[in-house]
Amino acid sequence: MKLAPDSPAEDIVAHLQTLRNEANIAGMSRFGIDTATALGITTPQMKAIVRQVKKDHARALKLWNTGLRDPRMAAILTADPKMLTRAEAKLWADDFNSWEIVDTAADLFTKTPFWKELVAEFAEDEREFVRRTAFAMIAGAVVHNKNEPDETFITYLPLIEAHSADPRNFVKKAVNWALRNIGKRNRTCHTPALALSQKLAAAADKTARWIGKDAVRELSNEKILARLK
Repeated sequence: MKLAPDSPAEDIVAHLQTLRNEANIAGMSRFGIDTATALGITTPQMKAIVRQVKKDHARALKLWNTGLRDPRMAAILTADPKMLTRAEAKLWADDFNSWEIVDTAADLFTKTPFWKELVAEFAEDEREFVRRTAFAMIAGAVVHNKNEPDETFITYLPLIEAHSADPRNFVKKAVNWALRNIGKRNRTCHTPALALSQKLAAAADKTARWIGKDAVRELSNEKILARLK
């Protein structure tokens, strides 16, 4: 089936189903991805589909509503951040159940004008994948939002500290990721991020200690320090 920018959601789903790959599904499962509705579409395959169909926000909403993992990935990649509403982002977050969906959506969310409001709200949410979204958004925004002032990211350090004791795997890894990315942004961000990393490395809580030690290791790396000079 040849896809095009005017292809409806139903045709995209039908095409994705023709690409189902059981070996890929098994491999995804080994990486901690929820495969209950997965088709095993590879990243190059998905990129090729996205290039063919291009962005269409209304269609992306329909793809998301299928409830299927791969159409939902296509939805994230073809949604328009200029048209995405805060309510839509929150509705999608209610369905988050796998880290790779979260991390892809986080990149989309950080392109919206209300991304900081989502970070604040998602960080306080007790659900593991919603909270992960907040810190994945911070980690992504550090890299992609080039014009964002350094102060924005420095002011997220207390939020990182506040949730550094959350022991859930997908939260602690995202908190650590956000901390490391802030520290690697530039020299201005590095100093306070390293200071927090050292503080957490000495914490009584084992999760905070792991986050801190791992961040200290990376932020003290000679190659990182040389790049930041």
